[in-house]
Amino acid sequence: MLKAPCPANEPQRLQALDELELLDTPAEQYLDTLVRLTRELFQVETVLISLIDRDRQWFKARIGLDLAETPRDISFCGHAVAASSLLLIEDARQDPRFADNPVVTGAPFIRFYAGQPLYSREGQAIGTLCLLHPEPGTLSLPERLRLRDLGTLAEGYLQLRGLSQQAQKLRQAVSREQRKALVDPLTQLWNRAALGQFFARELHGARDNGLQLGVLYADLDHFKQINDRYGHAAGDQVLWQSARRMSAALRPDDLLVRLGGEEFVALVTVHGLDELQRIAERVRRSIAETPMQVGEHAPQVTLSIGTALALPGENQAALLERADRALYLAKHQGRDRTVHAPDAT
Repeated sequence: MLKAPCPANEPQRLQALDELELLDTPAEQYLDTLVRLTRELFQVETVLISLIDRDRQWFKARIGLDLAETPRDISFCGHAVAASSLLLIEDARQDPRFADNPVVTGAPFIRFYAGQPLYSREGQAIGTLCLLHPEPGTLSLPERLRLRDLGTLAEGYLQLRGLSQQAQKLRQAVSREQRKALVDPLTQLWNRAALGQFFARELHGARDNGLQLGVLYADLDHFKQINDRYGHAAGDQVLWQSARRMSAALRPDDLLVRLGGEEFVALVTVHGLDELQRIAERVRRSIAETPMQVGEHAPQVTLSIGTALALPGENQAALLERADRALYLAKHQGRDRTVHAPDAT
């Protein structure tokens, strides 16, 4: 196996990647949509947006692979970044660089690979949009051009995100090293610790803009039955898909957290109760309206939600407790519904 080499401009490349503030951040709707459509277009098992860090490749968006990252030494994408051009491997077993690579000889048993480099605004190759499949394959010239165009869309979004107000707030709130402990590896959402980290910022931001902070406390209904009937791997897929759907139903600046198990919390800045309830209903419908896809199965999943608006002087624990009580009522009243907490404690 030939390890992925380091480009001659590695210090500049890593600086460009660091400045984008992309590593160890939650998944995002636009990139999730892009990898899903790319997989459908090319009919492959896995599509990744892979960022090549110092000693790992980390996946900003992924479909068809459960891992959040792999070592850089065994990465195909590291070779594509070093070459700074499309890397096409028709059958990895026949390529001496990859034939004994552990991701070829073992899961996910890569045979076909195509990686289109993604660039920073400074022209540094920071990662790839890549296709992986467990059977040999190739790309025609028109398909190579399509993959390049899709890569252009991906890198354009990454560049714009690096300049966004959201990225600037993230830089101010937590360091890159802190972020590693704040992202849930399964769903690629913020985790419970991140909720405590960001709550005060969200609350003060809402009040500074003359708005209110609302919370959605959500729980997948009868989730244990999914695990019991289809297995825990299927349950993980349902959690992953639920996270993607809820993220898509929320707005870019809303904060979605996996609290633990099948429980999720969203912090949203709103003008009042009507707006909060519209958002909650949109999130609930995003789960209920379309069955999940778990291999050959399509389980119907629903979501119960409790909502609350922060009261003057109310802390995080008290606000979440009121929303949790509303969630309990939603469950008690039959599930697959939204209940708002009364303003009185």
